[in-house]
Formats: sequence, structure tokens, C-alpha cells
Amino acid sequence: MSLLWLSYGFLSLVVVLTGYLGLGFLPRLPRLVITWLVAGMIWVPARFRLPLLDEGEFYTGFAPAVMVAAVAFLERNASVMVPALLLLVAGGLAGAGVGLLLWWRGRHHHEYVDMDEDDEPMPPRRGGGGERREPMIG
Repeated sequence: MSLLWLSYGFLSLVVVLTGYLGLGFLPRLPRLVITWLVAGMIWVPARFRLPLLDEGEFYTGFAPAVMVAAVAFLERNASVMVPALLLLVAGGLAGAGVGLLLWWRGRHHHEYVDMDEDDEPMPPRRGGGGERREPMIG
């Protein structure tokens, strides 16, 4: 089971990274929120229970809530699907919150640049618009 979780973790990281890079055309806020919403949904675990061949015996364990909800949907088992879907919603909201937090922290990053008190900001550029000027000696 641990190898299965390791494989799932690696593949989910690939999905999240390629999803983030695929959303490169969006501004940073929606890109982070969507990426972390998806990450929260695919990384939240849910408990499942499977019947074994012996009468009255069950195997219980943890699996990604997405998988538990998908299997419960295919089996038309609402008693298992509802808690899995609630965990999916909670994971998605937590992931979107992390995305908002990362955006908010990154938005204020330029204000905290290390500057000594005696440092002066760069003077505004003089001269013509966007054309390049060659350096002059003397």
C-alpha cells in the first residue's frame, strides 16, 4: 500500500505542476487558486471499506477521496459517496485558501526588499523614450 500511495503522490505532483504550467495564460491569482483547489481535492484521503470473500469480513483503509467517490458513484452507493464528496469539498476549499494565501504573500513581496535606510531609490530616467543611449566617457 505504501508503494501505491508513493506512486499516487508522484503522479499527483506531476498533474498539479503541469496544470499550473498549463494555466500560464491566466493571471497569478486564478492560476494559484485553481491549482491549489485541484491539489486539495486530489490529496485529501477518505476511509473506505471493502467486503472480503469471508462472510462478515471487511477490509478498511484510506484512499484518495476522489477515488472513493468515483467507485461509490459507479456502485451507486450514496452512503459512501456523500462523506467522500464532503471531504472533496473541504479539501478543495482548503486548497483554494492556500492558493489565496500564497497569492497574498507573493503580492506583498516587493515591499519587504532589504534596503538600507541611507540607500536612495534610482533616479528617474532622463532623455528620450525607449531608444537606447550609448555610454559616454568624459
